[in-house]
Amino acid sequence: MEIVANDLESYLEHTTDEENSLLKRVNRETYLKETMPHMLSGHYQGRVLSLLSKLVAPKRILEIGTFTGYATLCLAEGLQQDGILHTIDINEEQQERVQGYFDGSEFADKIRYHIGDAAEIIPTLNETFDLVFIDADKKRNLYYFETIINQVPSGGLILIDNVLWKGKVLDSKPDNQTKQIIDLNARLAQDKRVEKVILPIRDGLFALRKK
Repeated sequence: MEIVANDLESYLEHTTDEENSLLKRVNRETYLKETMPHMLSGHYQGRVLSLLSKLVAPKRILEIGTFTGYATLCLAEGLQQDGILHTIDINEEQQERVQGYFDGSEFADKIRYHIGDAAEIIPTLNETFDLVFIDADKKRNLYYFETIINQVPSGGLILIDNVLWKGKVLDSKPDNQTKQIIDLNARLAQDKRVEKVILPIRDGLFALRKK
């Protein structure tokens, strides 16, 4: 099964648009320098995020969980000409390198990189977000969703990553972290404020459109 999965991933990557040189660099250096490089969105999911962002054509984007900035750069591709992307991460050790990626991109003047607790930073932004990508502390996903839902206009898109949790959501005896994700998915499935669908991309991407 692992060989089939790897072959399928390779096939998907070869049938979508290529990464640009900066994204290839971020990808390569993440795998060289990070202890958990699998947290990177990667080529295929990055192209999905880029396409979704272009379809929304957001003026304002919020990303919760920057990591090494790969998804940030992909999401920024859909920004309107005067658009701004706010991205928040708590790990200041990566700040200099990730800021360097942003500064070297065509979106240098559009990305606002915040270091700190997202729960404290979001209220200070005073923005309305057309697109939100939640990819941080999984235990707080529902909190983040409830925090930003009123800052998303009708037609806005909220994306939440890792909602299939390597298939563990189907376990008969899930661990505590998996239970939290199962609970999140169940609550979102019943939420009448949004239209929703889980896309089985990598570790599962919940797409929710504000009504």
